[in-house]
Amino acid sequence: MTRFTIDAPTLVHLVTEDLACDPAHQLVAPNLIRSQALSVLFTLVGSGEVSEQDALRRHEQLTELKMRLLGDRVSRRTAWQLATTHGWQSTLDAEYIAVCKLQADAFISIDSAMVARAAQVVPIASLEDLTSA
Repeated sequence: MTRFTIDAPTLVHLVTEDLACDPAHQLVAPNLIRSQALSVLFTLVGSGEVSEQDALRRHEQLTELKMRLLGDRVSRRTAWQLATTHGWQSTLDAEYIAVCKLQADAFISIDSAMVARAAQVVPIASLEDLTSA
């Protein structure tokens, strides 16, 4: 079993594109992923890209997606250290990378800036890696 960490934009993308994680893999993410995904959906509604009804349907789908969510002291401390070491302005992205570093085999994101940040610390995988065995 391969464990992948994904971020909130990628979670929304999986639901939007109806992409399924291969059963041979496991998703792990920080506790904040669902709240951040809700914020991504809210922004999409605000920009007129999706209707409120569609966004709420997607939110329901993403909450049903099986993921191991982590928010322990060690991952938060690791996020702090990563943000400090790399000069990042926030620990939010660092939480995803910390969870990956501690609990996953590779990181996946549709956000190229996030991939660039993560690549400094952890292995990177693609959506295709997640959806196939």
